[in-house]
Amino acid sequence: MAQVTLKGNPVEVNGELPQSGSTAPAFTLVGAGLAEKSLADFAGKRKVLNIFPSVDTPTCATSVRTFNAEANSLENTVVLCISADLPFAQARFCGAEGLENVQSLSTFRNRDFHAAYGVDIAGGAMAGLTARAVVVLGENDEVLHTELVSEIADEPNYQAALGALK
Repeated sequence: MAQVTLKGNPVEVNGELPQSGSTAPAFTLVGAGLAEKSLADFAGKRKVLNIFPSVDTPTCATSVRTFNAEANSLENTVVLCISADLPFAQARFCGAEGLENVQSLSTFRNRDFHAAYGVDIAGGAMAGLTARAVVVLGENDEVLHTELVSEIADEPNYQAALGALK
């Protein structure tokens, strides 16, 4: 179990981030139109998993906007923005913001993702949501980079995540 903070208050997180060099755990989440999307659906592409609690918070929204802006310059790469938000809320946010370079996926049907990726908030007011993390995968789902952001209210290290793809 890892521990992060939210505005300085301790938050326990279940699971462990996948280790660099390992193969990423398979997952099936929910995308646009309530369609199931699996890790296998992105086979052959490099993947940036931008994992966060809710797109309805300022830092989470900023991370989606930032990765969206960077996505155009990333060859053979898809940015997956993963949260417990319903796909309707994710689509509304991305539509209102004009964000077309990221794909939103929801964990609402598959909470196993939370523990498999080491982002399961274990208790407190945010139980059931994910901690903020970034996992970068190569074309064959090998883990290239991981970051569990130590303060949930902080943005991830974009340069480190994107640098893993260079």
